[in-house]
Amino acid sequence: MNAGERIAIAARYTFVGGGARLSGFLSSLSILGLILAIALLITVLSVMNGFDREMRQRILSLVPHVTLHAYDGADPDSPIAASILEHPEVSALQSFTAFDALFMRGAVIETARGIGLGDYQASGATASDSPMLATLPAETRRRFSDDPRGLILGSGIAERLQAVPGDKLTLVVPELGGSASPRRSKFETVTLHGLLNTQTELDQVTAIVPLAMASQLAGLGDSVSGFQLATTDLFEASRVGWELTAALPPQYYVTNWTMTHGNLYAAVQLSRDLVTILLLSVIAVAAFNVVSSLVLVVFDKRGDIAILRTLGAKPTDVAKIFLWQGAMIGIVGVILGALSGVLLSLAVPSLVDMLETVLGIQFLSTDVYPVSFIPVEILPSDVILVAVVSFVLCLLSALYPARRAARLAPATVLHERST
Repeated sequence: MNAGERIAIAARYTFVGGGARLSGFLSSLSILGLILAIALLITVLSVMNGFDREMRQRILSLVPHVTLHAYDGADPDSPIAASILEHPEVSALQSFTAFDALFMRGAVIETARGIGLGDYQASGATASDSPMLATLPAETRRRFSDDPRGLILGSGIAERLQAVPGDKLTLVVPELGGSASPRRSKFETVTLHGLLNTQTELDQVTAIVPLAMASQLAGLGDSVSGFQLATTDLFEASRVGWELTAALPPQYYVTNWTMTHGNLYAAVQLSRDLVTILLLSVIAVAAFNVVSSLVLVVFDKRGDIAILRTLGAKPTDVAKIFLWQGAMIGIVGVILGALSGVLLSLAVPSLVDMLETVLGIQFLSTDVYPVSFIPVEILPSDVILVAVVSFVLCLLSALYPARRAARLAPATVLHERST
């Protein structure tokens, strides 16, 4: 029996239109289970990849990788800033002053993390806008820079305050004195010039004011809280931070993004790994369904197998027929499953938006989640890996039915059928 004949018989057993109704039906069920498992795994992996991408490219591009804090304030024009930029793995530096604040509009009060940002120095040059301010329109940035009492407010805070650009807000900064001093507060009237709408958790907590104003409110005078740094490799931020503090005066201490967002990033990675393992088990179950289906096909086709053997087919020929059937189930299931998974992944954002519109709810809010939308990133490597693993599992699943078919004794089968 040549290869073409074996493939023709396997195709007849695999597809419903081939004339073998029961075996074709069982094969179709196996293919359907494989398609669903592969499509689901690719879709979920694409969503998890999207969250990973948003963490790296959206959130971690806006927050400092390393932050150098000065206990008693730092001079923004000191030579220390230039020495920090000389580190080969520091790509940018920006002075900052941070403070806790309350914003009042009428009877509504909201808390925020106020921050003043200095000039953004990158690669030896000075740029006017930090990555966070770069998300704003040019006209908004110009108005903000020209107003010493200007304000850029996170869209989530502005929504709760029901404030829009052009509104006047009252900024309240508590000032803590010594143990015998009463708590005092500083009040400033600020003008809202723009909304920070990054679709991340930063929109819920951030309020940006001019650096000079922030330093005065924080009680630092002309000093700043410290310096925010961007590194060439964000995963080396911890090591870079410790190297810098070892070379700086003892008044500085360091924090990095892993202290503020590291747990979140680790949770995304862990969720991705756990979901991958879980859904690979779903594919394994679909492959096990191939075993049961092919065993039933072997049982149903015992007579055909016996006739093939009496016509001169070898046991290896019979085994290869069912191996080819397993391969055909795998090929069709993998191709259709991968295609369905890619299309479903591309449709997920639109489907979620449609459901949010119809149901009137928001599935993701930056009050709880790091982003307010469902991100998707389809990686060809993931699609290829899932396809290869699924196909190999299908081939392995066909080994037992193939061996069982090869071991059938033609005389015994024909005797049973005659009686």
